[in-house]
Amino acid sequence: MSHIANPFVVVLDANVMYPFRTRDVLFTFAQQGLFRARFTDQIIDEWTGSLIRNKPALEESIKKQATAVREVFEECFVTGYEAMIEGLELPDPNDRHVLAAAIKCSAQLIVTENLKDFPPKILEEHGIEALGADDVLVNTFDLFPLECARALRTVRKRYDNPSFSQSEFLLDLTKSGMPKLAAMARSTIEYL
Repeated sequence: MSHIANPFVVVLDANVMYPFRTRDVLFTFAQQGLFRARFTDQIIDEWTGSLIRNKPALEESIKKQATAVREVFEECFVTGYEAMIEGLELPDPNDRHVLAAAIKCSAQLIVTENLKDFPPKILEEHGIEALGADDVLVNTFDLFPLECARALRTVRKRYDNPSFSQSEFLLDLTKSGMPKLAAMARSTIEYL
């Protein structure tokens, strides 16, 4: 894992890990040290459980992916947050573990697509904000454009069935729910 001088800590919610391309980009940015991703065993179990329920034929592959995440991102796992859960209030009580993990690891952001479940007023008490994956990625790109472009090139080069030209990859990012990132990355297309 390379490290850019960026102490920014983000907790990834299970719903941003569910879409494959979004997960791949988030994990690659984290691997390149563009932010410090954090999550818990419970978050990983939610992500894989949802995928297995919706795509049972891929169960073996999904479990292998979870094992790989646990090995590659071992230092990203937050522990010791469980005692805080009961004292927290959120619209969906099942999301309290995400906030507890964010508090425990001093995260500045929760990356989630369920923004309504993380009201700003509650998060502000803990110095935390919730943003969607595309917004987090575009903000990171704004800070580190060349490093992010190189990270996106790493993602693009992984795919060979089908392979993507730079323009096709940007179109795929747009289709995969990251239109803001794709638009910003267009300015560095030669590095993709």
